[in-house]
Amino acid sequence: MAQAKINSRINTDASKGKFSRSVSMADRSMRLLESLDEIEIRVETLREAATAMEQERECLLEMIQSIQNSQEMRSICDGEREELSLTANRLMGRTLTVSVSVDTIRNPQQEDALRTAMAVIDEIAAKVLDDMKNARKKLQALHAACLTEAPLVPIDQKFQSIVISCALEDQKKIKRRLETLIRNMDNSEKTIRIMDSQKVDKSESANGK
Repeated sequence: MAQAKINSRINTDASKGKFSRSVSMADRSMRLLESLDEIEIRVETLREAATAMEQERECLLEMIQSIQNSQEMRSICDGEREELSLTANRLMGRTLTVSVSVDTIRNPQQEDALRTAMAVIDEIAAKVLDDMKNARKKLQALHAACLTEAPLVPIDQKFQSIVISCALEDQKKIKRRLETLIRNMDNSEKTIRIMDSQKVDKSESANGK
């Protein structure tokens, strides 16, 4: 009888201990899950901050190049131009020392879609100097394919299907690249028009008009 009571007590304690451990494990699991949720938020914040830095780097490089190729830079005296060029080159070099990279997780289909999209853009960009007007129309059609709102220009439907197959982050990068190309073309044409206008003015002055 005494042994039966002892065995019963042992079984009861073991049962209580097992139940207690189960509750404790559930609590630990919940705390770990909450910690991972908090970390996930910080990871996404980190990626967003890095992406913003990556875009800022691209913007700074574009601004420096724009100043280097600007009409204002050509219209100043040689001494001042040389000093400003040295400053621009120094800033360019310092900007290039900043390396920011945010990798995108892609499946094989997204990898193929990104390569195809970039190849389409590269092909048009390579022909910009041959026919700038036609190249701009094509780039604008590609850019329109990346917009969520109704565009003002025709959409390249084939390119749109390619972009939709890309990862969301890649879709944003494709759109930014097209915007940069179009903006650079606009700036180049503006510079060309100004230079042509100056040639006409000089020619008229030389002819006494």
